[in-house]
Amino acid sequence: MKRLAFIDVQNTTSTTQRMLHFVIDWQKLCGYLKNRWECERIFFYSGIELGDEKTATEFDMLSADFNCTIRAKTIMAFKNPDIAVPYKCAGCGEEGVKTVETGYRRKSNCDVELTVDAMENAGPDTEFLIFTADGDFTYLIEALIGKGVKVYIVSNARRYIDRAGITQSRFSTKLRELIARNSKAATMIDIARWKDIVKKDIPIGN
Repeated sequence: MKRLAFIDVQNTTSTTQRMLHFVIDWQKLCGYLKNRWECERIFFYSGIELGDEKTATEFDMLSADFNCTIRAKTIMAFKNPDIAVPYKCAGCGEEGVKTVETGYRRKSNCDVELTVDAMENAGPDTEFLIFTADGDFTYLIEALIGKGVKVYIVSNARRYIDRAGITQSRFSTKLRELIARNSKAATMIDIARWKDIVKKDIPIGN
C-alpha cells in the first residue's frame, strides 16, 4: 500500500486558524504523517510573499528534513473590477454614473499543480490524504476514486451561524455530497482531532 499526502496550505491554514483557533506546526504535521500514517511522500502547495525569507526557510527545512515536495508560487495582487453606480442628484435632479473602486485581492492558486501530482501518482493500492475544504477538488477526487485510490479528505466540517443568522461551513457542500456517494472510497478526517499533535507551541510571555 502506497500512501501520499497533498496539502493545500492556504486552505488548511485558514480552516485551523479561523475555525479551530490553532496554528499548525508543519514540522510536527510532517512527522505525524511520516510516522503514524507512513506517508511515502508529502506535497505542499502554497503561495509565498515576495521576500518572505522566513516561510522560504521553513519550506527548505521541510524539504531537507522530510523530503517534502514544495510547490510554491509568489502571491500576486489582482485588481477587483470597478463597480458602476448610477446616481441622481437630490438637489438638481441630474443623473449620472460614478465608478467605485473595490480594491485588490491577493491570490496564488496551486490547484493545477496539486491535480497533476495527484493524477501522476494515482493507482490501485494507493491512499491519498488531501488537505482541503475546497469543492473545486471534487472532480479530481472523483477521478482518483475511479483509478482505485482511497481518499482521505483532511479538514473540518463544523457548521456555524454567521451574523446574518445563516448556517455556514468552510467545508464544501460538494465534498460532503461526494463522501455520501462514495463512503467506502472517500472519508473525511477532522483535523481538529489532531490539534494536540500538530499545533505550534506559542511561547508564553513572562
